[in-house]
Amino acid sequence: MSYTMRVLQHAISKNPNEPEFHQAMTEILPTLQPLIDEHPEYEKASILERLVEPERQIIFRVPWVADNGEIRVNRGFRVQYNSAIGPYKGGIRFHPSVNLSIIKFLGFEQVFKNSLTGLPIGGGKGGSDFDPKGKSDREVMSFCQSFINELYRYVGADQDIPAGDIGVGGREIGFMYGQYKRLTGQYEGSYTGKGLTYGGSLVRTQATGYGLIYMVENMLNTLKTTFADKTAVISGSGNVAIYAAEKAEQFGAKVVAMSDSNGYIYDPQGIDLDAVKEIKEVRRGRIHEYLKFRDSAQYVENGLIWSVACDLALPCATQNELLEDGAKLLIDNGCIVVAEGSNMSTSLDATHMLQQSGVLFSPGKAANAGGVAVSALEMAQNSSRISWSFEEIDCMLRTIMHEIYAGSYAAAEKYGMKGNLVAGANIAGFSKVAEAMLAQGAV
Repeated sequence: MSYTMRVLQHAISKNPNEPEFHQAMTEILPTLQPLIDEHPEYEKASILERLVEPERQIIFRVPWVADNGEIRVNRGFRVQYNSAIGPYKGGIRFHPSVNLSIIKFLGFEQVFKNSLTGLPIGGGKGGSDFDPKGKSDREVMSFCQSFINELYRYVGADQDIPAGDIGVGGREIGFMYGQYKRLTGQYEGSYTGKGLTYGGSLVRTQATGYGLIYMVENMLNTLKTTFADKTAVISGSGNVAIYAAEKAEQFGAKVVAMSDSNGYIYDPQGIDLDAVKEIKEVRRGRIHEYLKFRDSAQYVENGLIWSVACDLALPCATQNELLEDGAKLLIDNGCIVVAEGSNMSTSLDATHMLQQSGVLFSPGKAANAGGVAVSALEMAQNSSRISWSFEEIDCMLRTIMHEIYAGSYAAAEKYGMKGNLVAGANIAGFSKVAEAMLAQGAV
């Protein structure tokens, strides 16, 4: 049995009842074997055994007070996964589904993603099973402050720098950063995704969505085509989906479908993004409200958005949202590119089906790395007390995404897997982390 498979089997048995974490390891570890064969020193130094084990896992209770005076309790997590190439960096997710398995899978993926950016940041992730939907601003503030009352001990500008994720936007980051500052007295770049008035970066709001489209731009170049006259389907209607749609339209594509957890909208004339922004960013409403803005639109409750014919499919909602049935529909309808805007959007079986059918597929660790890339640029601006222009940051983001694609494509080609961006991204991300771990010794 190969080294990678031995480590995988041992890690799965050691971490039972953690399906998302198992899936992430199963997707990544076997693809690394060609590189391992070339570098036996990695096995000798037990690099993989050390890589799959987080450096630190923090689980804590979060009591908070609802508007009716009731005290409620949620569970908080922070997994500091790997700091070989820099301080831990990764988002915080507030969603009822959050558990240790999900946080570990996200942290494990983050190690590779952050390495791919070429920036000096390690990997971590955090969150809570708290649901901000339907909560008042005061309730969200109460929860965020209680969350930081515990977490502040373990984060800081040179140790661990959280950011936003699902359920955590500018409002939540503001509340958490404010409490961190009160507790520590430190006005530092300890959080990213901050408001522009207190150390935030331009392009951070757009970064993940824009970066996704810059990745697709490179994928289309490989296929010797462009966005012009292409039809796109984008799942989700949050930050990533909205700004992916915005940049895709700027590049000439027509986005015809978006969704939320209740269903999807289909608009053959092209999605009116101003309407979606009004619904989601201003009203915090549901996507079916789009019907009030466009007579041409249809709403399908609990429908499968991948049944809509498209050239480009961009899953931007959550993990495992694109399964085999959706992949088959995309293939049958002539889709040519699938790129993950959310983390591990696509199941392993669906990924293999897409690749075997000739669909060019990019995994989230490469395709959605734009968010953490601009977060690292925000850290740089905070450290040097400067602010770059929107154009400067957008240009750097586009360059970073180009380099991620080029590095992933080249790594796959080098090991006889041309066009397999999953294997290429895994190898390219791992090699930098492995070399850093080897150089720093077994600690």
